[in-house]
Amino acid sequence: MSRIYPIALLIIANIFMTYAWYGHLKDMKGKPLLLVIVSSWLVAFMEYCFQVPANRLGHEVFTLGQLKIAQEVITMSVFAVFSVLYMKERITLDYLWAGLCLAGAVYFIFRSP
Repeated sequence: MSRIYPIALLIIANIFMTYAWYGHLKDMKGKPLLLVIVSSWLVAFMEYCFQVPANRLGHEVFTLGQLKIAQEVITMSVFAVFSVLYMKERITLDYLWAGLCLAGAVYFIFRSP
């Protein structure tokens, strides 16, 4: 099993989830909360369609801890791109420092065979 498939699926899943969690802040301002919840839930369903296979495939080639840390790094990376390109917000120095901490987590979780 290639390690690339679960990572690719996690990236796709995170794009859906990031939009489900934050896209409504831009696209559904002024809409009824129930409509926003249902719409976000439908987008989140798509996230699960990629997340579950990613975790099943990923657990064949990664430890559970490695899979979780990879997920967190992907989440922060997708969120950074989403924030800048879609939400038009700036990435702060503190966000970059947090990313550096995640890079340290990646190092420690993947350093042992």
